[in-house]
Amino acid sequence: MARNRDDQDYIGPLRRLGVAVLVVILLALFLVWRIDSPRMERFRSALVDRFVPSFDWAMAPVTKLTDMVEGFQSYSRIYEQNQELRRELQQMKAWKEAAVQLEQQNAKLLAQNKVRLDPKLTSVSGRVLADSGSPFRKSVLLNVGKRDGIVDGWATMDGLGLVGRISGVGSSTSRVLLLTDASSRIPVSIPASGQNAILAGDNSPYPFVDFLEHPDRVRPGDRVISSGDGGVFPAGLLVGQVFQGRDKRLRVRLAADYERLDFLRVLRSHPAERIENAGGLIAPDPKVIEQEAAEKARSEAAEGALEPDDGSEDGNGGSQ
Repeated sequence: MARNRDDQDYIGPLRRLGVAVLVVILLALFLVWRIDSPRMERFRSALVDRFVPSFDWAMAPVTKLTDMVEGFQSYSRIYEQNQELRRELQQMKAWKEAAVQLEQQNAKLLAQNKVRLDPKLTSVSGRVLADSGSPFRKSVLLNVGKRDGIVDGWATMDGLGLVGRISGVGSSTSRVLLLTDASSRIPVSIPASGQNAILAGDNSPYPFVDFLEHPDRVRPGDRVISSGDGGVFPAGLLVGQVFQGRDKRLRVRLAADYERLDFLRVLRSHPAERIENAGGLIAPDPKVIEQEAAEKARSEAAEGALEPDDGSEDGNGGSQ
């Protein structure tokens, strides 16, 4: 215990002495650096030349620290600029989305107001009530049904492109089978190559083109319309554009906006008059012509027999 006390008595005075010596040295250096005379200037230069180069190893951490601080400040400025650019890009995306929505809405309104698909083709507009689809079935429900004259098989559009066909009608609702459903098969035409094909759904957003005779003649971006074959849909309805999918199959990017199916138009399509014989459209049947000619001759003969003979009556009267 006495030895520990003696050590503590020595450490305290030595510490104070060291602090005093350091203060004196720093004060002397301050005075040396503050004295303005040629002799002191030469002394300061000699001191710097002697000791400063040998302290490069000691200044290296300070230099590195200074570089790190400057790099961090530069990184902070770059980060702030990046955040500002991100905000501006987000605003631009919002404006772009708004522009796309307005463009689609404008196209739908123009299509509903100005496009006439067929003078005899009228439509019934209905609101989409719910999406009754599933991973294995793609369909929607409309608030129009038998009371509105809806019939199974009629085509539906969103104002811009073909959406699907009526598949199931109730008294006040009806179900629309979308083109993307796996059970959907419709005849389509590609005007650019003059080919007909079948548009088949596979529950993906992009149905594929099947039964195409010359796929090499089709180019990405070619327009696809309904062909009207089989009387399923009226001809000339816009379906979408062709592109090649990742599976190397020709698929169709649908013109209808499936993400925003709010209102749909159900097209009233009545079956066209059937022509049974080949010449029925050009001229009537020859048998019909012969029958009409014979009936006309008989009618003329009957009318001639009923008319009185004026000459015979005058001769008889003269003889009397």
